[in-house]
Amino acid sequence: MAIPKRIKRYEGRYALVDNIPYQMPVSAKNSPALMAGFACDWEKANALLPGNEIHAMKLPNGKAALLVTVINYLDTSIGKYIEYSIAIGCTHGSKPAPPILNALMMKTYGTGQYILDLPVSSEISVKGGKGIWGMPKHKANLDFKIEDDMVSSQYEKDGQFAFRIEITRPKSSSLKLKIGTVNYCRFRNMLMASYIYFNTKAGVNLFSKAKANLYIGDHPRVSFLRDIDINPDPFFTMYMPQANGILDDHFDCWFMTYDEPPKTMPEGLESIFHLGLNEDWLTPPSKDYKKYQI
Repeated sequence: MAIPKRIKRYEGRYALVDNIPYQMPVSAKNSPALMAGFACDWEKANALLPGNEIHAMKLPNGKAALLVTVINYLDTSIGKYIEYSIAIGCTHGSKPAPPILNALMMKTYGTGQYILDLPVSSEISVKGGKGIWGMPKHKANLDFKIEDDMVSSQYEKDGQFAFRIEITRPKSSSLKLKIGTVNYCRFRNMLMASYIYFNTKAGVNLFSKAKANLYIGDHPRVSFLRDIDINPDPFFTMYMPQANGILDDHFDCWFMTYDEPPKTMPEGLESIFHLGLNEDWLTPPSKDYKKYQI
């Protein structure tokens, strides 16, 4: 998915949304990131997705994909922050897309990821990400550590361990990638879709060469993931030492529908109107995690 040519016309221009200033295009530079994919039960993963408009993506083996992506944003228009995405690979349409074709015809099937949880380091990132793009951001204790043989990130909230990912660092990160992804979220009980384009070099390990450790705690934001039969051996891992990303100039939004009238209202505007532009981080995570390994 190539960066739309119209995005280049925004270079050197400025925007102001919800009192947050942006130099266009909205982008991040030279930011290390990790990603890993784990197979899990399709029926259980699909049950986590709200409404009738999105469906868990089916892998060739009939499983679904739990996708973990952590980006340590070092250079953005709203300062430095870590973004910790926990998502289910998905497609958009009236019914689930067939395996293999959902990867070969991504635009046709609206292939992307539905973000279940998205903790970040700063308040301004919550205000912008949720208020503009509908992303389910909230502030939490996060870190991002790069070692000689491992890249890791831990997530805690309210004094409680939530999640940790460790991947074996690839021997080389020379693979050139120009990729676009679609992020689906629910906000105001609407289905939101935003688009981001990466131009980066990466190290990728597949199948038996992909090594990772996954830890899921008891925090209610993530504890349910322990029940979707996750295979602890990832089918891929990726490390990007200096990722560069550009957000598209728009997002898509649809009504979400249900078989019966919804009885509860999920998170809406009341969760963001009071937020400010603070860039401060919480203290780094420090809770013991070893007993939570999947």
